[in-house]
Amino acid sequence: MNRLATIAASATFGAFATLPAAAHQADYAALAEQVTPAVVNIFTTQKTPEFTGVRGLPEGHPLEKFFERFGGGNGFSGRSDPSEALGSGFIIDGSGYVITNNHVVENTDSVKVKLADEREFTATIIGTDERTDVALLKIDGSAGLPSVRFGNSDAVRVGEDVMAVGNPYGFGGTVTTGIVSGKGRSIGSGGPYVDFLQTDAAINRGSSGGPLFNLRGEVIGVNTAIFSPTGGSVGLGFAVPSNVVSRVVADLRDDGRVDRGWLGVRIQPITDSLAAALGLGGKSGALIASVSQDAPAATTLRSGDVILSFNGERVKRSRDLPRIVGQTTPLTSVPAIILRDGVQQTVFVTVGLLETQQEARFIPTRAEPLVSEGRLGAGLRPSLEGVAITSLDPSGIARRGGLQVDDVILEIENRPVSTPEDVASALNAARGNATLALVKRGDARIYIGLDLSTS
Repeated sequence: MNRLATIAASATFGAFATLPAAAHQADYAALAEQVTPAVVNIFTTQKTPEFTGVRGLPEGHPLEKFFERFGGGNGFSGRSDPSEALGSGFIIDGSGYVITNNHVVENTDSVKVKLADEREFTATIIGTDERTDVALLKIDGSAGLPSVRFGNSDAVRVGEDVMAVGNPYGFGGTVTTGIVSGKGRSIGSGGPYVDFLQTDAAINRGSSGGPLFNLRGEVIGVNTAIFSPTGGSVGLGFAVPSNVVSRVVADLRDDGRVDRGWLGVRIQPITDSLAAALGLGGKSGALIASVSQDAPAATTLRSGDVILSFNGERVKRSRDLPRIVGQTTPLTSVPAIILRDGVQQTVFVTVGLLETQQEARFIPTRAEPLVSEGRLGAGLRPSLEGVAITSLDPSGIARRGGLQVDDVILEIENRPVSTPEDVASALNAARGNATLALVKRGDARIYIGLDLSTS
């Protein structure tokens, strides 16, 4: 290799060749020694309710008397022995506050916490939050306990090294390592209020509630769920981010409950066709499909508005909005940047208090193929309100846009429609290559973007 080639090769690969060993290799042993004293095993007891009769046997079966006499606690009759469950947790305060998952301690009669040094304590449940699967416990009669601190989960990068510590299958103090495999994951658990961290560090049954650490020994997540076809770890673990947990824990520690903001609107994702019809440059934002009459935001927001930013935080995806609103202090008025009738403006929205029975409503859209005719590619008939779709042409505008049989078209281009002729007129008057239709689907109202460019 000539001198010039040698210099070029050094310039290309030199950065990797000169990295110190510490940049490649984490001292997991030192990290484990630092954090494991604050990680605890959680044992819960739940009494099985009393039942009578013999389960699984028809009345009068010859074995019924036998099992009534001898079955006892074997699950046939009478009262069975208390059941025990295992979980994990960690001490976040030297006075004895412990964090774990809600599903580890829900519906339990007693909770015991075992420390790494084998000490055992009875714990009191201070509060739980089912929506984020977080629970706060307090160890009775304890002080000066080892503890760990929260890190900033927003600053975590995909590919970053992490360590999980927990009590899988009862093996306390188990340490596994891996990386952050993804961020912002939606897995159903946690509803709209949690964007999970994903990790390939091994997490198994009993690891729930344990901490996920960065290399500085900071808790960046609470291990909560795995995706597995076998029930064991396959490298798809999920943790509630520490920034979510810390806010929930602060609320629980204050009064044992979590107060969340609520708008009282239904939102839907913005598709390419909706973005074109709304005049958006991309698919960012949350489209309001409907607003409840008694909603806190009813005087400010209306269906068809697109919320681009809420309380200073950009709404990148529609499912971001419930999380952002939920984190907003209830009974306050905050700024929101919206797109209304093609014009961007700032409004101040009153945030209500989310009650137990209320949930943020997120409406997915889907399409189902059928047959029909006309420019819209749909069979239409007048309905009590709007125009109902009776059939769909598989290659028509309606089908491509995601309309379904039994949908009721209420508006096109913000023009109310009540007859098939109204629909045709509104489509002919539409400007540009896309238009917006307001549709009633079941008890929900959603917007559908219709591409007119190929009609």
